Amino acid sequence: MATRTVAGVDGRMWSVRRNIEWSLPATGDDFEHDVDGGRGAAVLILSALFVFWLILVVWRPAGVHIPWYLYVVAFAVVAFFPIRWFLRRPWTIVAETAGGYDLPAERWTGLVRGGSKAKEEIRIIIRRIRTQGTPGHADSPLQPVN
Repeated sequence: MATRTVAGVDGRMWSVRRNIEWSLPATGDDFEHDVDGGRGAAVLILSALFVFWLILVVWRPAGVHIPWYLYVVAFAVVAFFPIRWFLRRPWTIVAETAGGYDLPAERWTGLVRGGSKAKEEIRIIIRRIRTQGTPGHADSPLQPVN
């Protein structure tokens, strides 16, 4: 995503950005317990669903009329989980500065689920930098990185 440059109240220039994460980063707590079927399991399940729907359509008797709205419902059921998966992807938010004359360089990062939540968090971070000079706040997902 685009990087926003924000002038802090203390004179430092901050660079704030958000990036979507396509694979979940392994953390210390989750690393040993991460059980993922992988791409093979997803391909197997999706191909089985495709074959199921193909069999339903091919074996349908010739005289049966299916209303158009049932096709819409079937599409909505099939598309629900991929759309939900995409909308709930984790986003990494980064706020960093090169520092100032007598202020050190800082880098803050955090993880947020969902694009709209990440956009809202970016707005909060920018407002906080402009008013208080630091991106972190009490319930912020951002944490300073050394």
